Amino acid sequence: MDHWSECTCYSCQTEAVSEKEKKLHVQISDASRRDFLKKASGLGLALGVGGGLISPLAASAMNDGEGGARHNEILSNKSVKSGKTSVVTLLHTADIHAQLLTHDEFFIENGKPVYKKRGGYATLKSMINSLRKENPANTFLIDGGDCFQGGGVAALTEGQAIVPLMNNIGYDLMLPGNWEVVYGKEMMMKDMFAYTCPKVCANMFHATKDDFNGDLIFPPYYVKHIGGIKIGFIGFNDPLTPKRQSPAYSEGIQFTHPQENVAKYVKILKEYEGCHLVMLLTHMGLAQQIGLADMPYIKGVDYILGADTHERVREPIRGKYAHVTEPGAFGSFIARLDIAIESGVVKDQAYQLLDVDPDRYKEDEEMKALVEKAREPYRARLDRVIGKTKTPLVRYYVIETPMDNFITDAIMWKFKPDIALSNGFRFCPPLVPDTKTGVAEITEDYLWSMLPVDSEAKLGTITGKQLWDWMEKELHNAFAKDPAKRFGGWVVRFKGMEVNFTIGNEQGKRVNWIKVKGKALDMNKNYSFVACEREGDPDTTICRVENVAEPKKLGATLHKIIEEYLAKHSPIAPKLEGRATATDAPNTLLTQLMGFGYEFR
Repeated sequence: MDHWSECTCYSCQTEAVSEKEKKLHVQISDASRRDFLKKASGLGLALGVGGGLISPLAASAMNDGEGGARHNEILSNKSVKSGKTSVVTLLHTADIHAQLLTHDEFFIENGKPVYKKRGGYATLKSMINSLRKENPANTFLIDGGDCFQGGGVAALTEGQAIVPLMNNIGYDLMLPGNWEVVYGKEMMMKDMFAYTCPKVCANMFHATKDDFNGDLIFPPYYVKHIGGIKIGFIGFNDPLTPKRQSPAYSEGIQFTHPQENVAKYVKILKEYEGCHLVMLLTHMGLAQQIGLADMPYIKGVDYILGADTHERVREPIRGKYAHVTEPGAFGSFIARLDIAIESGVVKDQAYQLLDVDPDRYKEDEEMKALVEKAREPYRARLDRVIGKTKTPLVRYYVIETPMDNFITDAIMWKFKPDIALSNGFRFCPPLVPDTKTGVAEITEDYLWSMLPVDSEAKLGTITGKQLWDWMEKELHNAFAKDPAKRFGGWVVRFKGMEVNFTIGNEQGKRVNWIKVKGKALDMNKNYSFVACEREGDPDTTICRVENVAEPKKLGATLHKIIEEYLAKHSPIAPKLEGRATATDAPNTLLTQLMGFGYEFR
């Protein structure tokens, strides 16, 4: 029995709510309750527990792909204009990855890549302010994590410089993502608790030898009274975080799976708090989140507001028990969910994924000054040009990317092993050559976006059999049929070998063939490879390859290697080369979620 199916009976999960939990729910929501009662009495509202709400999953808007038209319909409705019906607007960002400035962004139009300028904190704030003005009394802003990792300023300040920017935008609720642990537990706590808004996460616990051991690091949920109803939010970070990343990052933290306590908190919110809507705020990846939406223990949840895989969900994906959304990445998009409520009953709703477009929203001057202040101590260093590219550096493709071909080219050039490896990262927006000069400048700041952790290179030796088995394991991490077993990253990247596989095959049977330096893999032969050191791994583990022979740190970090490579080879021109190919997917595959009617664009 896999861990998704263990104890999935809803009644088993909810029958015991301790006195401590009952007390906790009062403490967590007391402030928002007082605020709500003041407003409710002033508006003459009378809401009973349970409120007689119709299920929001029945709303016709969920089958309407024209979210903008539906949004306009709702706001222009006579009942809304007269004040009889109120509209609650939830705004959702995630995976901003410390991208402070407007940047190139990747789109697919008519089957071809198109690049447009998007994002930047000053544009993001201006857009959020504009959206708030449309519904000033009832707009609630959420961030779903992976905020203070992914850029130069974030890395050089261990996330501290990003906190004032997020506070200036004025978020109402935040969830830690899997990369919030990158600077260690203590720094994560300092950064997260420096946010002025509430934080939620129900599955990150102290694992220490002190009085905190076993306690939740953050409150598990939050209740908001808005627009005449109560909405409960329960937070979950990716339980696979300690395996996906360097284990040292998560030292002192225990992660659990949602099924261990989500039903308990749903029960608290529905029965004790009397919430009309319950939302899961998650950072687990779209595949895991859709899997979660089908599990009986989340019964009572209306939406899973997801994050992690940077997917652009433009129409909520319907699971058995909840709808799932995800708002893209890099501050390039904002998801908006509008819910029309009359007398405590949901009447209509609309969902949109909106571009953070600098041509439409003028930069907020206050935020622009704050960003400049954050960058100023590091400006000369971060703006230093270290090389140029003649082709777009892109990391959106699942199977192979030009960006990681460039990185593994550099590793191969420096050390000349049989194989060079790079993890299947997703973060980093594209870098596109200028149409006039034909090149794009690669700065140190962009290098930090490609590789936010400057890890040391490490050499090891494995047999062909080990390589084959490891590749099977990595493909399972990316394409496991059980979504709970997907790591969230894309296929591992490499130079020096070619791999052909079939995504739809069973576990352990996906690899069709492997070639190293143009020759068929010899199961008994030893092969050398170089990859980055993962802090906290055993010495004989490199890039999740276990039992490596003759492991050796090479005394050079990946940043240094790339700078040396660019000094010799700039301008570069990386492209897709067929290093990894699938029999049942194109090399331009843009999502690991297939068969749900979802399309990345």
